[in-house]
Amino acid sequence: MKKLLIIGGSGLVGSTLIEYAKTDYDIHFTINTNESSFDDIPFTKIDLMKNKSEILNLINDFKPDVVVHTAAHSSVDLCETDHKLANFLHIDVTKDITKLCHQINAKLIYFSTDAVFNGKMNKKYVENDTPHPINYYGKTKLDAEKIILNQSTKNVILRPSVIYGWHKKSRFTNWIIESLKNKITVDPHVDQYNTPTLVDDLVKSILLIIEQDISGLFHSTGKTCVNRYELANIIADIFGFDNKLIKPVTSNEKKQDAPRPKKTCLDSSKLEKLINYEFKNISEGIKFVYDKSLKSH
Repeated sequence: MKKLLIIGGSGLVGSTLIEYAKTDYDIHFTINTNESSFDDIPFTKIDLMKNKSEILNLINDFKPDVVVHTAAHSSVDLCETDHKLANFLHIDVTKDITKLCHQINAKLIYFSTDAVFNGKMNKKYVENDTPHPINYYGKTKLDAEKIILNQSTKNVILRPSVIYGWHKKSRFTNWIIESLKNKITVDPHVDQYNTPTLVDDLVKSILLIIEQDISGLFHSTGKTCVNRYELANIIADIFGFDNKLIKPVTSNEKKQDAPRPKKTCLDSSKLEKLINYEFKNISEGIKFVYDKSLKSH
């Protein structure tokens, strides 16, 4: 049984990965401030910002075959206003983890972002398009990518985007669902386009990557290029909410601290062909979330 260490096991990706992998892998995971929602799986509480050495000790002790590194600052705006914080978690911590994984011959799977691109190309980006981040979050993620790929040919970089699912950590979809359910108006951006990623698709692709021992850099997003306003309307249609509560807003009207690229839709066909798996389009993905919401009641 392969040993799998998941750094960030209470987040959206980490906890979904545990759910899918727990019967086939010897899993250990880390959490920071949240509680574990898995009674039968060992975990360690580590604050990577304060105790970097603890994660290195854990990797040394557990000797995983694969490390899935999901820990990152969830706020793009925070990274813009506090470069030191962003550098430490995204670059310094990642550099040390990468070095140690190489020493113990473990495969490292790291999550980057579509924010490595400037969003000025009017087509879906492929892996060999040149990155050019316009915010600090994207810059630090790109720096981490280079460190990881230069260290070992075993490693994997995935670039998902706007990850969502039936999960308390699915921020955008939960904001829309909870607000519309309670008849509260929402104001999603109409001029920021991405290819949202269903977390279940992402996790299934990770397991296929591990099983087939694939390495390299891959886009790993859903198929549909949408702005947040369109996405909110798709959620309203599938959940049966009132679309009139959704008011479009532009980036000029509702400013964010960090500049956002206008259109960073990604093409994931390279990964899909390699692992023989199709990511869902947005309607299929939101329908999946809707069906899970029905089962949970």
